Amino acid sequence: MTRTVASLSALLLSIVLLISGNAFLMTLLGIRLSIEAVSPDIIGWVLVCYSVGFVLGTLYVHQIIGRVGHIRAFAAFAAIAAVVSLMYPMAISMVFWACLRVLSGFSIAGVLVVIESWFSSRASNSNRGTLFAVYQIVFYLSAAGGQLFINVGDPSNFMPFSLAAILLTLALVPLALTRMEAPIIEQVQRISFFTLARESFTGVSGALVCGVLIGGFYALGPVYATLMGLDVAKTSTFMASAIIAAMLLAWPLGRLCDRFDRRRVMFWVALIASFAAVSVSLIGAENLWLLMLLVGVFTGLSAMIYPISVAITNDRMESTRIVAASATLLLSYGVGSVVGPIAMAELINLMGPKGLFVGNAGFLLVLAVITSLRITYTEDVAVKDQEHYVPAMPETSVVLTELDPRNTEFQQSPEVEEMHEESLRPTG
Repeated sequence: MTRTVASLSALLLSIVLLISGNAFLMTLLGIRLSIEAVSPDIIGWVLVCYSVGFVLGTLYVHQIIGRVGHIRAFAAFAAIAAVVSLMYPMAISMVFWACLRVLSGFSIAGVLVVIESWFSSRASNSNRGTLFAVYQIVFYLSAAGGQLFINVGDPSNFMPFSLAAILLTLALVPLALTRMEAPIIEQVQRISFFTLARESFTGVSGALVCGVLIGGFYALGPVYATLMGLDVAKTSTFMASAIIAAMLLAWPLGRLCDRFDRRRVMFWVALIASFAAVSVSLIGAENLWLLMLLVGVFTGLSAMIYPISVAITNDRMESTRIVAASATLLLSYGVGSVVGPIAMAELINLMGPKGLFVGNAGFLLVLAVITSLRITYTEDVAVKDQEHYVPAMPETSVVLTELDPRNTEFQQSPEVEEMHEESLRPTG
């Protein structure tokens, strides 16, 4: 296993640089727009364009990669993401920035598909779960670390944008120099929304609501912090702590999901997260540590709604349909991440900063009601028949589902696995 991770060191370095640069840029844009005194509803419309571009990217980048190959596609997507970050300070135009956000979302989706395809290609039956966990830990820590770059330079000038471009460009280097053989990317089939909703309405609803919550928070969290009077350093800590909370809560909630009925876990997660959101809207920023604690509870629990939704859905799926179902759930999450920033921005415009968390609480209560009704009127899957819980991530491409240990479609035969292990042994 150590040899496998070592062989992926270049890939992991590219992931760290890419995710930290992209997370840094997302927070930077929210702060910069607030400094420019742009109204929250306009900020929501501008920043949501990233999600639009990302969803389009997950649908179409496979065609580009298939035509030009992994290395060229990765170089093109990373270069576009870096150039876009340099273009923001050239003109403070909301239409211009909205177009740049679409390009950024599309290019980041392309980069992730390439990276995750390479990562997934190194998986065997014996290391699939470990690689899945390694990827998620690196992803979350990089996203949290990216928030700390906000303290470097004044957000009102060009320097932070240049730093983001540097990080995104440097992500090119490790992967461009790799000698790993390019994997094959196949276009993943999707189950229609209506078909999947008939089989797991709770799962589809949970993925959609999670997209609303996380998409809205990542886009407007920096705006909320700025409106509450937090300075740049405190805003970066505020955002980083929220991301770390999502990572820390993954394991204990996973244990609960393996021991109890998952729809009931979903109900209580939604209810407790809504209580935390209401509490944030009431206390404001008078006590910073209490604020970050409550926001951490809210974001940590909200982020877990997606993997619980995946687990609920997979419990009702044949193993050969897991990838197709996951693709539809990711698309449902993507739709939610488009709705979230727009809806929350309008609420901030109407109610002030607290509107962000009042709106989140409302969506969580709706999900709790839906889950309660489904528990009441539909049959449960017995706990002993549930698949093992895996903390799936929504901020990725569907390619990563190949690493999911529950997915037997990509399980290798003993002969193929032996060849895989042989390929990792040093030669000469």
